Amino acid sequence: MELSSKLQYALLALLELASSYESGQPLQIQQIADAQNIPKRYLEQLLATLRRGGLIKSTRGVKGGYVLAREPRQITVLDALSCIEGQEALFPSVNATSETVDGKVIQGVWQDGLEALFKVLQEHSLADLCELRHQHLPIQLMYYI
Repeated sequence: MELSSKLQYALLALLELASSYESGQPLQIQQIADAQNIPKRYLEQLLATLRRGGLIKSTRGVKGGYVLAREPRQITVLDALSCIEGQEALFPSVNATSETVDGKVIQGVWQDGLEALFKVLQEHSLADLCELRHQHLPIQLMYYI
């Protein structure tokens, strides 16, 4: 399995919205696009999909924009995958190479791998991604004179 650019951009946008969740202020498309280096036109389409999927809400007007529909801890990476890639991504067809014992063994192992992947994606929320982001940010040193 490969992380699609569509899902990666969606996760970046959700991460940006999760980072500003506590402030309660909606983020505008341009703010998200600039912060995460996402093409604005593409981001508009992704945000519409995330809104239809119930992960984000939008408000109109001068002070409008986008906010998460739930707390960052309640939205998982698997939720984003399901919303962006569709239910087919959660239940991919596993074609047996043959109806032989060997083919069934391979199919069983592949299915176990998919289940493990989805379990990990279900365990990580947007809040977890925010925490991991902070751990990877360079430390800002302050010098006092």
